[in-house]
Amino acid sequence: MPTLHEIAHFCDQRTRRGGVKDFAGAYNGLQVENNGEVSRIGAAVDAGQRPFEAAIAQGIDFLICHHGLFWTPPTPLTGPAYRKVKTALDGNLAVYGAHLPLDCHPEIGNNALLAKALGLPVVGSFLNYEGNDIASIAEGPRGGRAELAEKLQSLFPKTYGAIEYGSERPERIGILTGSGQSAVPHLLENGIDTLVTGELRQHHFNMAQELGLNLYPCGHYATEVFGVKALAAEVAETFGLEWQFIEQPCAL
Repeated sequence: MPTLHEIAHFCDQRTRRGGVKDFAGAYNGLQVENNGEVSRIGAAVDAGQRPFEAAIAQGIDFLICHHGLFWTPPTPLTGPAYRKVKTALDGNLAVYGAHLPLDCHPEIGNNALLAKALGLPVVGSFLNYEGNDIASIAEGPRGGRAELAEKLQSLFPKTYGAIEYGSERPERIGILTGSGQSAVPHLLENGIDTLVTGELRQHHFNMAQELGLNLYPCGHYATEVFGVKALAAEVAETFGLEWQFIEQPCAL
């Protein structure tokens, strides 16, 4: 049976954790230990109370989360935060977080895998943060905007959104899973008028009209299931373990 630290080390190396600086206060890597052994891998978008309970019920003892436990400001271990951490400790559940490292990774990152799911070759990147580009650029589909919209509706039937004021045949597609608001002001300077993302703000509707943009917010949660699944699958294959995705019904 592999040890906890063998698996955590594999995840650190695969996600290039040491080379990707995250937002201030965010912590990537092993966040909660278990008894030191791992028998079953889990993946979840959020390190939440219900995902923890579901993982423990399925016999998972190493859970990979995109949105981990630690952000800014630090959260005192009282109330819901205490109950969540106590649940993990009582259930022998190790928790591993990988945020930006699992957004911008060229192979198992959310952006890259979303582009792959859409059948769009990645041709570049943009939106540099502390030395790493966190958004991808993909070729536009041959069928233009209509084909892209059809594929997105099929991939995200419950969370698909469309604000279409850009080209009907976009040549370059920006992809930034999760929150896409930081990318919108930088689209045109990168030769992009179409963005696929997770969520936006109301004022981006006006920006789309005024700047001539196609914006597709398809759900923060829904666009960020790809990376944790891919990493969990690789861990499981490498160490001869089973893995499972902990699904949560999130419409945001």
